Amino acid sequence: IPFFRVPPTQRLFKLSSSGGRCKKQPPIIASMLFRSRNVLASARRIVGFVRQTRPIMTARRTPPLLMRNATVGCLQRRQFSTEPIIVPDLGDSITEGTVVEWVKGTQDYVNVDDVICVLETDKVSVDIRSEKAGLLLEHLAEEGDTVEVGAEIAKLDTAADAPAQTEAAPKETSTPVAEEKSGSPPPAAAPASTPPPSPPKPAASKATPEPAPKPSPGSREENRVAMTRMRMRIAERLKDAQNTAAMLTTFNEIDMSNIMAIRSKYKDQFLDKHGAKLGFMSAFVAASSKALINFPQVNAAIDGKEIVYRSYADISVAVATPTGLVTPVLRNTENMSFYDIEAEIAALGKKARDGKIAIEDMLGGTFTISNGGVYGSLMGTPIINPPQTAILGMHGIFKRPVAIGDSVEIRPMMYVALTYDHRLIDGSDAVLFLRKIKQHVEDPVTILLDL
Repeated sequence: IPFFRVPPTQRLFKLSSSGGRCKKQPPIIASMLFRSRNVLASARRIVGFVRQTRPIMTARRTPPLLMRNATVGCLQRRQFSTEPIIVPDLGDSITEGTVVEWVKGTQDYVNVDDVICVLETDKVSVDIRSEKAGLLLEHLAEEGDTVEVGAEIAKLDTAADAPAQTEAAPKETSTPVAEEKSGSPPPAAAPASTPPPSPPKPAASKATPEPAPKPSPGSREENRVAMTRMRMRIAERLKDAQNTAAMLTTFNEIDMSNIMAIRSKYKDQFLDKHGAKLGFMSAFVAASSKALINFPQVNAAIDGKEIVYRSYADISVAVATPTGLVTPVLRNTENMSFYDIEAEIAALGKKARDGKIAIEDMLGGTFTISNGGVYGSLMGTPIINPPQTAILGMHGIFKRPVAIGDSVEIRPMMYVALTYDHRLIDGSDAVLFLRKIKQHVEDPVTILLDL
C-alpha cells in the first residue's frame, strides 16, 4: 500500500493480516511514517511498533467493548435475576422472629411455595415460603438469629435452571420358567395408570423443644436450656395478667349424668353421620355461648377508659402443645351446632399439635375454656387470657356421693372454676354466669329451647 500517497490530514490505515481489510491505527504511526523518507523503512517501523504495542492497545480498547457486550450484560442479567427473600408480615403485634431451622441449604433449587426456613414467633412457628422458583444463593441469617419483619434473610437466583429430574427405568420382571413350561410368551400387561403426584409434604420443624433430660440416680448435674420465644411470651403475658387484672375465682360443680347418658346413647350415630366424635367440649362451648349472650359484661373487655361490648361469642380453646399453650379461636360459636364445634375443635387441635397453627387462628377471642380434666385435674384456678375478662376451667369427672333430694347417690361430678376480672365483672354476675353454664350442661334440652 502506498502509504506516502495518503494525505497527512487523514487517518492512516494498515493492511490487515486477514482478508486484506484496513484498520485504523493511532496517530503515532502517522508521525512515524512522515518522519522517514524511506517508505520501506517506515513500513518496517510501523510493523514493529504494532507488534510491540498490540497487547497494550488490546488491553486498552477491548475490555470496555467486552464489558459492554458480554460481561456487563451477564452481570446485569445475574444482578437483576437475584432477588431477596424477605420476612413477610407475621401477624398482628408481631415484629420479629427467630430462625430455628433452614429447610433449604445454599445451592439448593427452590420451587414456588417451598418452605425456605422456619421462624419462631411469640405465638406460633411460621414457615417462610418462596414466592418464586430459583437457586438459593446464600443465607443472610443463621439459625438462632433474630430477624425483623421486612428484613432480607436469603438471596434467590430466579434465572437459574431447574435441575433435571431423572426417572428410574422400570425394572423388567421376567419369568423364564413359566415361559418354558407354557411355550408361549406371556400376555402383555395392561399399562398401569400413572398415579397423580402427591402434594409436597410440609417441612419438619425444629421448633419443638427437646424433652428435658431425665436425671440419673445419684447425679447432681444441672442443664441449662434456652427458653423458646413462645415460652417467654407465655410467661410474660401470664405475669402481666396477674399484675393488671383484679382476678377472682368462683367455683361450682356439675352433675354429668345426663350429658354422659346422651353421649353414650348417640355417640355411634353421631360418628356415623358426621364423622366426628361426640365429646363434652361441644356441650360446654354451647352452654358458654348461651351464657355469654345473656351476660354481656362477661363477654366484654376493657380498652383504656372504655368498655367494649360484643354481640358475638368467639371462644378460645386452650390446647397444650410441645412448644407451649396455644389458644385457637372458635368464631361465632353462638350459631354453631354440636357437630360444628366438635369438627372445628378437632381441626384446630390437630393443627396446633402438628405445629401448623396459623396466627390468624389465634387472633381475637372473647372468652376462654381450659380443660384440665383430660389430665385428671381435680380443681384449679385458671388465669385470664388478656384482653379477655373471664376464663372457664373444666376439671376431671369423678364419682362422688351427692345429696339428691333427701337421699345420697353416687354421681359423676365435675368441678368448674370461673376466673374473672373484678374490675369489670361483679361477683353476682360471675356466680350467675357460672350457674347458667351448670344449668345448660346438666340439662342440654335448655340449650335447644333457649331457656
